[in-house]
Amino acid sequence: MSLALYEAIVNLAPIVRGNGAGTLFRRMMNGLMDEQLVRGFPPTRHSAVALVRSGDPAERARGLKTLSSVYWRPVYSYLRLRWHRPHEEAADLAQEFFADVVQKELLARFDPSRARLRTYLRVCIDGLVANHDKAASRQKRGGGAPPLPFDFEEEIERLNGTGDSPETLFEKAWTRGVFALALRRLHEECASAGKAQHYALLEQYDLAGERPTYAELAHRFGIAVTDVTNHLSRVRRELRRIVLEVLRELTASDEEFREEARALLGEGAV
Repeated sequence: MSLALYEAIVNLAPIVRGNGAGTLFRRMMNGLMDEQLVRGFPPTRHSAVALVRSGDPAERARGLKTLSSVYWRPVYSYLRLRWHRPHEEAADLAQEFFADVVQKELLARFDPSRARLRTYLRVCIDGLVANHDKAASRQKRGGGAPPLPFDFEEEIERLNGTGDSPETLFEKAWTRGVFALALRRLHEECASAGKAQHYALLEQYDLAGERPTYAELAHRFGIAVTDVTNHLSRVRRELRRIVLEVLRELTASDEEFREEARALLGEGAV
């Protein structure tokens, strides 16, 4: 897989790993809901669903990149937990699934008035597995999302011990995938705008295991306490904006976007 996608899922998503992952994730969610969220359908990016449906190969590739950056981990984990596939087969099936999204035009049949995209894709995974030919599964297919360059055995064991159903774990992995991609984009935006300190404050206050005080952060960064609070408020607003943009890309209609935003961020999200 590309370095960008690997970092988006792993390196820039500390909230999804470790014993304190649940606490950190709830903390960030609460931070996102501290203030009124942007209302309406974010217009700044095209839907990845529309891009994958496009007749332009470059547009399809761009849409697939967004979908795979959010969905690779949920798809892989679902194949392991729901269908009990070993690592190598699950990785191959995940790659085949994303290839099918484009090559078999799976999204051409998607109707957002009947189901959410994540629900539709999970049903498509079930269909892929049910109809899968074991001999054909060993053939490498281009155009998909390559498997991650490490195995998930420790994580799969942890997920197995949660008591949650594979369907519930798929939903949780999707949520973390959305935030992983949003954090990746926020990190890049802050760096390009000369505001790396803002992202670092967010990391240390909202994403670190031990939450420091504002005074400790002010001393650590050599800035005033008021600057800490102002920077955190500003970077959280930017993260909310990007999260909503990611949801916009992962939905095919205004209503589906609103449903997903409310499911992810609460009733007051949009």
